[in-house]
Amino acid sequence: MPAPGEVGPPPASGAWRPGDPVGGRRFCAVGDLRLESGEVLPDVVLAYETWGEPDADRGNVVLVCHALTGDSHVSGPAGEGHPSPGWWDALVGPGRALDTRRWCVVAVNVLGGCQGSTGPSSTAPDGRPWGSRFPATTVRDQVAAEAALADALGVSAWALVLGGSMGGMRALEWAVDRPERVRRLLVLASCAASSADQIAWSAAQLAAVEGDAGWAGGDYHGAADGEGPHRGLGVARRIAHTTYRSAEELGERFGRAGQPGEDPSRGGRYAVESYLDHHADKLVRRFDAGSYVVLVRAMNGHDVGRGRGGVAAALGRVTATATVAAVSSDRLYPVRDSEVLAAALPGSPPVRVLESPAGHDGFLVEVEAVGALVRELLAAPGGPTGLAPRPAG
Repeated sequence: MPAPGEVGPPPASGAWRPGDPVGGRRFCAVGDLRLESGEVLPDVVLAYETWGEPDADRGNVVLVCHALTGDSHVSGPAGEGHPSPGWWDALVGPGRALDTRRWCVVAVNVLGGCQGSTGPSSTAPDGRPWGSRFPATTVRDQVAAEAALADALGVSAWALVLGGSMGGMRALEWAVDRPERVRRLLVLASCAASSADQIAWSAAQLAAVEGDAGWAGGDYHGAADGEGPHRGLGVARRIAHTTYRSAEELGERFGRAGQPGEDPSRGGRYAVESYLDHHADKLVRRFDAGSYVVLVRAMNGHDVGRGRGGVAAALGRVTATATVAAVSSDRLYPVRDSEVLAAALPGSPPVRVLESPAGHDGFLVEVEAVGALVRELLAAPGGPTGLAPRPAG
């Protein structure tokens, strides 16, 4: 069912494609990338956006890492090239926590994504979409690609790396794998290693996408509108979005009310069903099912301790000034995951809990509280250099 203001069947893929409006995107060709699997992914391109200006020594550059269905458009309005407004818009800009008069902010569309970076919807060297041939990638591969971008931008060390959910996984992996390149770290609503519960929720989403007849084994990018795997992707979004909000919030917002004009006892929808339908329809018009599968599998494989002697040993490598935050009502990445992470990070204070009824999405909703953490971190000396930030102005 189309969302208000949208007509016609969903496209086979909601990916950004060359020739579409660029918006605020920039592009960087980082070349061939050797993946953790040993496979080489050729001709990798990353799409990114920036706000503010870098200092001559690039010491004021901040990296913001997006979550599963996010992209590089952290700040700014919806418009040409950007179907949605910036997902952390209130955090970035003059006078805001990431004050662009002082800091230069960079956000990258993740490797495997679908908003300008190389992913399943991108064109492979043979001129066809990668589709099912796109290799399995990991959070470590995502960070390796971003490190190549940092090299191209002349950034030897980020002043701060921050992110929530999948973005928190990337932020953490940056600090573990390249500790000398991260001075400050903020991990929000995330974990050191994906749990069985998190993987189980993901498994249901993967089954929904891959069980859609329109999935065509992952090679659907040439399908006509309405003939791609939008039904499966929509079901996956409904499952995911349910885990992103708290039971209490859903109860307070919707209760057992029917959708206006519909009678659930006669086959109509409850209001909460309409809410999930709306979010499903929005996603299938702006995202790619192949990217969803690739990124969910990368999240399932997230484990900073893999091959490093376990989680504690891996986190012991971090030299950044670090803060870990959780959302009080998060049922997908519960507070205890962040408590484990904060306890193992050298010098980290106890986990900071954001009180919010919004569930996992609280890291996006509670921008004022997140902003306070960002300001606090940026005012602190950063490791590994230990240099205090220069005063504004």
